[in-house]
Formats: sequence, structure tokens, C-alpha cells
Amino acid sequence: MNDLEKKLTTIKEWLGTGSINIFGLPMSGKDTQGIRLAEALDAKFLSSGMIIRAMEKETKNHYSEHGALIPTNIFYEWVLPYFERADLFKYPLILSSIGRWHGEENQVMSVASGAGHEIKAAIILNISEADVEKRFKESKILNDRGGRQDDKDLETFRTRLQEFREKTLPVLQHYNSLGLLIEVNGDQSRDAVFNEIVEKLYRKAS
Repeated sequence: MNDLEKKLTTIKEWLGTGSINIFGLPMSGKDTQGIRLAEALDAKFLSSGMIIRAMEKETKNHYSEHGALIPTNIFYEWVLPYFERADLFKYPLILSSIGRWHGEENQVMSVASGAGHEIKAAIILNISEADVEKRFKESKILNDRGGRQDDKDLETFRTRLQEFREKTLPVLQHYNSLGLLIEVNGDQSRDAVFNEIVEKLYRKAS
């Protein structure tokens, strides 16, 4: 067993069927790192963005197309039931930004804990707004985001950045006050970001 495998084993034992919630600005790599971490920990991955986009398509209600977060009552109705799904019961969960609006975090933590998926850490991938705008412009050239409505133009994207500043930063402050927040440098290679996540989770688990 190599060093990385040892650290992941320690994290798995500490996490049990709990959850890790990953936050960051748009384009910071939350889903990329979340999926990779879920695979490494034999966990299930839940992204609020993916769930919301699927529900918007199904219901034809496009709450997020202009970059704003969806109303809290809709978030509760669409996203929170996933914590109680029978097919997720025995697994730890890696969450991508579930509960992004200040005031939602306590309900998210309560529902997660009640379903056996206590949130044991929140990760913030730190990256500057200038860098995420650069990533956004590069992504538009590559057309690698699947035509998402909340990425349709720079104005909409900047609305998402403003929503993060005003509504999500207080969520992170709350996690920090509980001793759950882990800060990671998101402005590195994908491998370096992943390795830092594992290292810091290992320290917490130890």
C-alpha cells in the first residue's frame, strides 16, 4: 500500500457514511475534484448544479438561467430528498456546493445528519475572480460546458460571481465557525489540487 492509499484508507475510516461538501467559485473545479474524490473514497457524488439543471429541464422552470441561485424553497424540494435515497444509504457522499445560499446550511446539515450522512468537512477551492473569468473565456472558445444557460454570456457569469460573494461566502464562514472548513489552493494543476485535498482531509481524519 503506497502513501496515497494509506491516507485514503484513513479518510474512509474517519468519514464512514458521512459527507464532504466542496465549494468554490464557478469554474473552480468543484465537480472535477468532487468526482475524483468520490471515486477514490468509494463514495457517491452529488452536485446541486447537476440536480437543479436536470429538474429545470424536466419542469421547464429556468430559475438559474440568469446566474442567480434558485429560491430556497425550490432548493429544499429538489435537492434535499437526495440525502434520503435508499441507493445512497450505505455510502459516504461527496457534495458539490449543496446549500449555497446563507441560511440553507443548517437545514442541509440537519437533513444530511438525519439521513446518516453527517457533513464532516467543507472544502473551499480558493481561486481569484480574475482567474475564473479567464477560465470562462477559454471554456467558451472550447465549447466544453454543454451549452449551460447559466454560462451563456459573461454578464450572466458575473452574476454568478456576485451571488457567490453575497450568498455563499457567509455559508463558508459558518462552516469555518464550526471547525469544518478546509481551504485548498484551486489555482494549481488538477493533480496538485487533488493531492492537497487528500493531504488536508488526512490531517483532519488523523
